Amino acid sequence: MSKRLPYSIADINARLIAKFGPVVTRQNLLDFRASDGVFAAWLQKDASLKVGRGAYRIPGAEWTPADVASVTPSRKTRQTVVSVTPQMIAAPVSLAPVKTAVAPSAAVVTVAANARTEKTSAILSKLEALRSEASLIALIPEKDPTFVSFGDAPMVEQIIESRIFYPVFITGLSGNGKTHGIEQACAQAKREYIRANVTIETEEDDLLGGFRLHNGETDFEPGPVVVAMVRGAVLLLDEIDLASAKIMCLQPVLEGKPVTLKKYGVTITPAPGFTIFATANTKGRGSEDGRFVGTGLLNEAFLERFPITIEQEYPSVSVEKKILCKNYEQLGKVVGKTEEVFFETLSKWAEAIRVAFKEEAIEDVISTRRLIHIVKAYAIFGAQDKALAYCLNRFDAKVQDAFSEFYNKLVPNNTPSTVGHVDPNAPTF
Repeated sequence: MSKRLPYSIADINARLIAKFGPVVTRQNLLDFRASDGVFAAWLQKDASLKVGRGAYRIPGAEWTPADVASVTPSRKTRQTVVSVTPQMIAAPVSLAPVKTAVAPSAAVVTVAANARTEKTSAILSKLEALRSEASLIALIPEKDPTFVSFGDAPMVEQIIESRIFYPVFITGLSGNGKTHGIEQACAQAKREYIRANVTIETEEDDLLGGFRLHNGETDFEPGPVVVAMVRGAVLLLDEIDLASAKIMCLQPVLEGKPVTLKKYGVTITPAPGFTIFATANTKGRGSEDGRFVGTGLLNEAFLERFPITIEQEYPSVSVEKKILCKNYEQLGKVVGKTEEVFFETLSKWAEAIRVAFKEEAIEDVISTRRLIHIVKAYAIFGAQDKALAYCLNRFDAKVQDAFSEFYNKLVPNNTPSTVGHVDPNAPTF
């Protein structure tokens, strides 16, 4: 939702008349934005106010054709490229002067004059609106009270807070908080965040945008990459190792360079603050053991565009216990002595299984996400054995038996330790 203007439109129109006369050009509006901090977008939105190429009469002012001729350039001086800065269409904020003509977070959109069509005009309108309207996909995440920072999270926070373009590839086993960590770093820094989930079906139009059918008419819909570039947001490409070769359309984007919507001749230069994170369960080399079906080989040139790669491990026992306690409390429960012992046992159990998995002594792992599932089941059922059994039912019998053996070695005395298989038809349930 746009912010309310600090002064009335009539007052701002009067200031424009005093400064430029009864007819103004787009350049006059940009100059006014630089000096007075307001872009009078309403002049361009009302077709009845247009009196020439790029010229608009100000409501209430007396004007003549001579006023139009004095500010309208001749067709001989027409430029071959039209530049548009979506930031200039931003919701006006204050009449206080600013130091530069272009706001520091402005993205630049250009379209070749000979490529200008009704479709490119629609694209420009859509991109300009990205600054004056609330975005449906670029949002500042809410802080999660259950989040606990660990591992390389402080480095991720530094990169996001720096507002420097610096793509980062984060790899690690499933359920260890890769995506959640990036989201919460954006929440901490109050940065807009866009999450784009990648699959083998993802193609250029899904990422950059294209025309979509709405109510019987085609309308340009910018993709998550373009929205992030225009708004200077943090873009997350989630599960990037599921992508096909079509992801190569992001090569210039990963270099921090402008990207061109080739079908329409529109080029977008990213706004300062824009950067990219990519998460994956592999390093782009596929999954030989079949655990991550669908992951494939990513192009070496694509991977080389990421300056750094973070290998994210699961949290330590103490951190994981803290995460479980916070999730339990978030459900309105109180962590007593029983729960504290239970959650610590769960954390130690998961750690022992992960060590065994690395040594290839067991076929699967318990993720942090799975432990949270168990804690929530415990909050619902009020029984440790039932919570464990139901949440482990997704694994085959052999793995469940191995998990049970590990757990029963760790469980304290006088604590329920049944980690067997659940029969949904059992009378006790």
